[in-house]
Amino acid sequence: MKIIYTNIYSLYIYTAALTILMLVASCKQERPTIEKLTNDKITNAVISSVKINPTITEKLIQSGLLQIKYTRSYDPAYVKIKYPGGDVPIETGVCTDVVIRAFRKVGVDLQKEVHEDMKRNFHLYPKNWGLQKPDTNIDHRRVPNLMVYLQRQGKAVSVTNNKEKFLPGDIVTWDLGFGQQHIGIVSYNLSTNTKNPLIIHNIGSGTKEEDILFNWKIIGQYRYFNS
Repeated sequence: MKIIYTNIYSLYIYTAALTILMLVASCKQERPTIEKLTNDKITNAVISSVKINPTITEKLIQSGLLQIKYTRSYDPAYVKIKYPGGDVPIETGVCTDVVIRAFRKVGVDLQKEVHEDMKRNFHLYPKNWGLQKPDTNIDHRRVPNLMVYLQRQGKAVSVTNNKEKFLPGDIVTWDLGFGQQHIGIVSYNLSTNTKNPLIIHNIGSGTKEEDILFNWKIIGQYRYFNS
């Protein structure tokens, strides 16, 4: 009987020691840092953790909201990027990059889609930048080009100042004046003060979710996934 107790006690000690070793090993696993995080590493698993089975629109918005944590600056510089699936560093970007990154997480690569359409219909796109042919580095990162593309895909809805007409996941464009345009994503969250739908966008200091829907003249509203 003493031998049996001794064996059980030894087994208990061995199991406890093994458990401690496993916990220590798990604690030593490297955690991702902002410096090492790229757009590709904002995984669907992380996004889906907000809701077990999100709809495509919810997933689009969740991807936009997730950018708030990582995209902390604004940089309009021309950058050469790969094609397709190219992106500037996740820590920075412009207003269009918010939309582009969110769309990629639901399976739509606007870099590729805009380029393919521009190759076939270059004459229908704005000539604001003096280009003679499409440029995969920048075309999709320009608001006027995205507006033409979304219009051509039949995704435009009537522009309105009625906040009830803006649905979660809608894409909105604004005229900021002085030849500048802006773009953002309608969130499913509402302002506690105005009850306006909040907008996920980057206008100069990184991706944010703010009550700016009616701050400027709205020149486009698009419903890509709800039409």
